[in-house]
Amino acid sequence: MLRAMSAHVVVHPSRHEFFVDGADTILDAALRSGLALNYGCSNGNCGLCKARIVSGQVQKVRHHDYVLSEAEKQQGYTLLCTHTAVGDLVVEAPESAEAGDIPAQQIVARVKAMQALGDDLMSLHLQTPRASRLRFLAGQSLTLTAGVASAQLPIASCPCDDRNLHFHVARNGGGGFAQMVFGSLRVGDAVTLFGPWGDFVLRADSPRSILFLACDTGFAPIKSLIEHAMALELSERLHLYWLATRPAGHYLDNLCRSWADALDNFSYAPIAAEQCDGAELVRHIGAEHADLNAFDIYLAGPEAFIRPATIALREQGFPETQLIAAIL
Repeated sequence: MLRAMSAHVVVHPSRHEFFVDGADTILDAALRSGLALNYGCSNGNCGLCKARIVSGQVQKVRHHDYVLSEAEKQQGYTLLCTHTAVGDLVVEAPESAEAGDIPAQQIVARVKAMQALGDDLMSLHLQTPRASRLRFLAGQSLTLTAGVASAQLPIASCPCDDRNLHFHVARNGGGGFAQMVFGSLRVGDAVTLFGPWGDFVLRADSPRSILFLACDTGFAPIKSLIEHAMALELSERLHLYWLATRPAGHYLDNLCRSWADALDNFSYAPIAAEQCDGAELVRHIGAEHADLNAFDIYLAGPEAFIRPATIALREQGFPETQLIAAIL
């Protein structure tokens, strides 16, 4: 019988840790905890998630067609997508730490839901097939194609749920694809995904606290990064400054406030402005934080926001290596 309590898993060589509950697979538990273990089909067919069990016992909970060699079995290899932990484990498995570690993929997803976030903004929820889940790092983008229309959009959800992908589509920011989202696209329709793209990803092993600076829909990739940081249970301080140029521009304000209420290490500052003035926002955070060099700073928004913010930080001597930016 499987254990009723959680099993503690340590991953070598990273020393990252997570827990497996009930009959959850080791892979699913790792993804929910924000870890980027290698995998492919997640269905027991490709073998990309095979890892070596250093200590502890596992039990098969799903059928798999991939066949391990006798040498692999003797060395302790198993498929993480089809096995659960019977007790505490030590696992030797590679992890993806950089954007270059994630292969390009093409997946046909379906529209799961669409919800208006304002007069000119739509939340698009796509769901991939169970056997073709998307590997990506928080903060990356995808090319979405429906019919002859396409757009490259940042993913606004956490890789800890790799089947359910969320996007924030502006009516005037996605060309023909945005017109379809606000017009003919319906629940159940097919959308082809290409990617992921970009290196706007979380530096999870950095010891520094984080300042997230977003303008308008620049909040989309920032949301992905924050949810990933929460899944990893980072202990460093997380500060979100969201500058909005339109009425009701903080379109997920309640979500951000709920994060601030629930987490001791998270703070949220919504800021209204007539334009995306990145330099002014840098001056604002500089007045609140005496030493900006103690932070990693993530910037996301239009070029008119990113460029002056970057210049203002450079003029203050902020280290380039601690600045990560995404122009949308």
